[in-house]
Amino acid sequence: MSNPRVRKIADRIQVIVAEMLERRIKDPRLGFVTVTDVRVSGDSQQATVFYTVLDDSRDGKGLESTAAALESAKGLIRSEVAKQLGMRHAPTLSFIHDALPENARHLDEVLERARQQDEQVAAQRGATYAGESDPYKKPREVDEDDDLDD
Repeated sequence: MSNPRVRKIADRIQVIVAEMLERRIKDPRLGFVTVTDVRVSGDSQQATVFYTVLDDSRDGKGLESTAAALESAKGLIRSEVAKQLGMRHAPTLSFIHDALPENARHLDEVLERARQQDEQVAAQRGATYAGESDPYKKPREVDEDDDLDD
């Protein structure tokens, strides 16, 4: 989407879809949905809407029911997008669950596990150094006896 016009269309679609989900779509299957991103093809014929769902249950039922609700409301949302954009051809909408928050959470867990393992290794290796206790060179101190010889 290097075209600025396409980016503006995508931004506008994101706002329209978010407002529609907040105000006009009254489906009880719809959970707490956040529209995270919209990507529009170069010819503005297809729009992919990425969304996340705040799901309190861990069984995934909220995600499935939200996907079904979005699929059933797709026609209404597309007609509203076409009306507000004023385009001759309304882009075809497809809704895809955005896996970015889950991936970020997984990466945080992996990094935390690595940090804990590093701390365990550091605790096991002890505090003795391989070389001298102070490996840095210091300036040589001149004795007074050396000055008297000159």
